[in-house]
Amino acid sequence: MDLGISGKRALVCASSKGLGRGCAEMLAANGVNLVMNARGAEALEKAAEDLRAAHGVEVMAIAADITTEEGRAKVLAAAGDVDILVNNAGGPPPGSWQDWEREDFIKALDANMLTPIALMKALMPGMMARGWGRVVNITSQSVKAPIAVLGLSNSARAGLTGYVAGTSRQVAGKGVIINNLLPGIHATDRAVSLDTAAAAQDGITLEEAMDRRAATIPAGRYGTAEEFGATCAFLCSQYAGYMVGQNILLDGGSTNATL
Repeated sequence: MDLGISGKRALVCASSKGLGRGCAEMLAANGVNLVMNARGAEALEKAAEDLRAAHGVEVMAIAADITTEEGRAKVLAAAGDVDILVNNAGGPPPGSWQDWEREDFIKALDANMLTPIALMKALMPGMMARGWGRVVNITSQSVKAPIAVLGLSNSARAGLTGYVAGTSRQVAGKGVIINNLLPGIHATDRAVSLDTAAAAQDGITLEEAMDRRAATIPAGRYGTAEEFGATCAFLCSQYAGYMVGQNILLDGGSTNATL
């Protein structure tokens, strides 16, 4: 299937590894030139070189913390006009409602709500002027069904979801399509972090924690960055122009809901 995006230009945040890397990989495989961002310069440059070699597209690597004002300014200045924006940032740490203070929530909001909003505000006017654009926000399955230990993430990502619900319908008529991708557990560093914490809390091995979590997923396994990236690429394609403000679960059936 020709996704119709060859030659487009995409900014993919937090894309040196994990789900962001999966999205960058699939966009590059469909001929999209990339602006890749992550905090770690070494891993980012390696990922960028791999994608250049594998897919023959232009790849610019900008090492910066996208969750800071300075980092965003650096990335936006280098990126210029882009047709596709994939918003992504690491999730807040797990914990208990009793322990989170105001500063914990502010940090979570900055990373997982206000940063993607700032990038959309900066880049969507250009997309609208050109009559075509795609924005994919990587949020979490916790938007559909809250996860108790991820209360910081629940709160910040729910706020972003509300913003997208209204904004997406205001810009769709200009050819700019915004949707959200809601991952469940995938085989990434984030899963290792969560499983390590669970293992320490329950006095079991990391492998036992992973097996226990996988057993709760109807698909019986963790997702892969590749299949996540393929879904992202479709949402960025010519075929997604009538999909506006949707929240797409990729969680192996973990969220037990009819709608």
